[in-house]
Amino acid sequence: MDDLVRIGPEPIDLGSALEAVRAPNCGGIALFVGTTRDHHGGRAVGSLEYEAYEPMALRCLERLARSLREEFPDLERVALLHRIGEVPLAEASVVVAVSAPHRAEAFAACRQGIDRLKAEVPIWKKEHYLDGSPPRWVANCESMPKVPR
Repeated sequence: MDDLVRIGPEPIDLGSALEAVRAPNCGGIALFVGTTRDHHGGRAVGSLEYEAYEPMALRCLERLARSLREEFPDLERVALLHRIGEVPLAEASVVVAVSAPHRAEAFAACRQGIDRLKAEVPIWKKEHYLDGSPPRWVANCESMPKVPR
């Protein structure tokens, strides 16, 4: 199967992501849409900027799609999309969409897809704050080791 794997500055078209995974033999489509939010760590955020070494990030996305297929053999189609550059508030920055014959596998694969994308794909995020303080690169919490309390 051909998976839809894309990284780039263009806004993500959610309808295209859904169409990419639609299949007549599938009764379940799961879609995760990650959007930029207006706060982080108690600070007001005006926008986010994503940066990646595109060839490497694309290879990681392709490897993730293959890995999802191995772990969830009934998956029919997979779409992994990430936006780079400045992304205004409330716009999609990342999309994971999958289709499978049944909803349980679709939900599980979609969850696994976004969790692993955040942890494994080398895409960095810079927050631009509304208080005038300098922008700051922010570590992805999901990829950081958990510190026991």
